Amino acid sequence: MERIIHITSGRGPAECCLFVARLLKEFLKAVDREGGKAEVLNRETGPLNGTLMSAMVRVSKVSESFYQQWEGSLLWICKSPYRRFHKRKNWYIGVFGMEYKPNKWSSKDFTFQTLRASGPGGQHVNKTESAVRALHAQSGLSVLASDSRSQYQNKQLAVERLQHKLYEWELEQLSRQKVEGWNNHNNLERGNPIRIYEGDKFLVKKR
Repeated sequence: MERIIHITSGRGPAECCLFVARLLKEFLKAVDREGGKAEVLNRETGPLNGTLMSAMVRVSKVSESFYQQWEGSLLWICKSPYRRFHKRKNWYIGVFGMEYKPNKWSSKDFTFQTLRASGPGGQHVNKTESAVRALHAQSGLSVLASDSRSQYQNKQLAVERLQHKLYEWELEQLSRQKVEGWNNHNNLERGNPIRIYEGDKFLVKKR
């Protein structure tokens, strides 16, 4: 079963972002041990070196029970590695699974503009309008293709690039809804972590 896994610090501080980065490595290893496949689609860097605010992973060829072991709130119990005298020791992050089927956008869903493309180094300008800009009204996304001297080929490139951007945009919208829901119910969900890690060695604690 294929699923998009979103690992997020929510509104958490740098310690939670470090938790995300470390958990991503552990999660990828776990998928590999299960004989599954994992592809990291996106990493959003955190406020400090080596930290991540969030990460998205496409996972396939693992069982439903595998997902159940990871999805939910996760807790890391340790002293802050950044704030020596900070009293807080519990750091929470969220892991969400999303069954996602991207829309099959086609050129009929876009509007196009043609314009003149500059040559190598911007020294020359084509006499014909071979460059193509593709726009998607709903998302506000647009791309420009001017790689070829052929307007037709540039249009095809623009469609492909805009489809890719829309795929990322749809994932972002979906994951944002998940994170907002988790943040709105953090007292309930964070109080019942599905996995617990302890200490600098990042050892799994049995519940």
